[in-house]
Amino acid sequence: MSVKAEDGRDLTASAGRGPADRVARWTTELFAPQVLVIAMPPLVGLIAEGWAGATWGLLASALCGGIPAAVIAIGVRLGRLDSRHLVDRTKRTKPLLAAVASVVLALVLLVVLGAPDLLVATVTGMLAALAVAVPVTMWWKISFHAAVAAGTAVVFAHVLPPAPTAAVAAAMLVLVCWARVRLTHHTPAQVLAGLAVGVATTWGSLAAFGI
Repeated sequence: MSVKAEDGRDLTASAGRGPADRVARWTTELFAPQVLVIAMPPLVGLIAEGWAGATWGLLASALCGGIPAAVIAIGVRLGRLDSRHLVDRTKRTKPLLAAVASVVLALVLLVVLGAPDLLVATVTGMLAALAVAVPVTMWWKISFHAAVAAGTAVVFAHVLPPAPTAAVAAAMLVLVCWARVRLTHHTPAQVLAGLAVGVATTWGSLAAFGI
């Protein structure tokens, strides 16, 4: 299936088969938004609150990550979406609205059921990021890979030793942004905007909860 960029470029053809392109593709898969949103909450909950926190995290990941991932997978299978990375900006609206609904549901349940503040703040950050990025992506292809990776890095920096965590996170973010540009799925400006949204919304949400 051929995927066209907004300027008419064939993105499928533009991604080559050299070592750098293979690294970029593997990076895109490993740090896909769905992967990070599913994996991060249980790990953060386990680190901060033990097994009880991990259980709350599983609930958050199932709703915030599992439901949108399933919606996208069905769309890909039916041929309505190009891939789970939603390369075609014009096809992003319905999957992203499903993600918003899932995150709102997760946030309501976590608050009502009395989940730890850290996980409530984390999911609030997800919703805040979507509130900014979804309207933007209606007219400009902001990078959700960069936004989610940045938000994930900020959360881990709050529950792990800051200095080494920041160093690892910086390397990871550089790699993710490079991969998205390398595959011509985004411009440098689009990944930088994604980084800014992810950091600002997540940091702001944690700060609002005093974390």
